[in-house]
Amino acid sequence: MLTLYSFGPAANSLKPLLALYEKGLEFTPRFVDPTRFEHHEDWFKAINPRGQVPALDHDGHIITESTVICEYLEDAFPDAPRLRPADPVQIAEMRVWTKWVDEYFCWCVSTIGWERMIGPMARKLSDAEFEEKLKHIPIPEQQAKWRSARTGFPQAVLDEEMRKIRVSIDRLEKRLSQSLWLAGEAYTLADICNFAIANGMQHGYADIVNKTATPHLVAWIERINARPAVQAMFAKSKSEMPARPSATAA
Repeated sequence: MLTLYSFGPAANSLKPLLALYEKGLEFTPRFVDPTRFEHHEDWFKAINPRGQVPALDHDGHIITESTVICEYLEDAFPDAPRLRPADPVQIAEMRVWTKWVDEYFCWCVSTIGWERMIGPMARKLSDAEFEEKLKHIPIPEQQAKWRSARTGFPQAVLDEEMRKIRVSIDRLEKRLSQSLWLAGEAYTLADICNFAIANGMQHGYADIVNKTATPHLVAWIERINARPAVQAMFAKSKSEMPARPSATAA
């Protein structure tokens, strides 16, 4: 049995969620609500002591880290549709892209997301409520990030992260002007893992991701969104996820 704990079809949670749909594997989705800090509750930390999603439970074995989960699914279910090339050179190319998104692209987009979304949610809490929430976060670096989001990231930090986002967009656009998919002629985990971060940038970063400035990147985003597995993932997740309060609600 497979159970995936995630925030839903966005960012790092989207990676294994979409991989499961693309591979056609049956699984139980367990959507953890970040607005209620469920990933810091004891029941979830018993699953992943780091208090982070996604986490995959496969017959009692817990696999964590989004890209690692995707690779695990390739190894554990070799008869399902492949999302990893067979050729070692192409596998290496795919992993260059998954490593890059994990170590560079994800982080700069994440900081801007924390400033725009997590900050308002953190500022809704009283000082006492906020400190109580922090007690349940097991990773000191995450505690520090919550404090930065609550006070607002320094403008110099935000400017540097936006610079890195532009570097990332330029790299994706250049590669996709040469090939339909990031790791060559086939759709792979390279595309899934980068799509998880890039999807929606044509709206949230419309001044730099648009059909004029980045036609190949936008076409790639649209091409992935048109895939049956992607459409099923979004539709089913929307119907299965519990309603969540707005981060900016009073």
